[in-house]
Amino acid sequence: MNFPNLVKFLETRITVIDDHGFRDRDPEGHLEALKSVSEAIISWHEAHRSVIDGNLDHFLTRVSYQKVLLYLESGTRRPSGE
Repeated sequence: MNFPNLVKFLETRITVIDDHGFRDRDPEGHLEALKSVSEAIISWHEAHRSVIDGNLDHFLTRVSYQKVLLYLESGTRRPSGE
């Protein structure tokens, strides 16, 4: 599966979450950045729901974004218990 825009959104979300300096300097701006990228992921999901497989749809619906990245990178689901 190749969904570069989705990967970009997910990586941006991780970057925003990990940017503690941004969060500490500008909590409201940090929250807005997180909301913005999260809305982009949701919009992408809604627009592509008919062309993605059930696993990807499941992970996006459950907001399991780390699992989405793993799935896109490896093409497989993480084994149970991991």
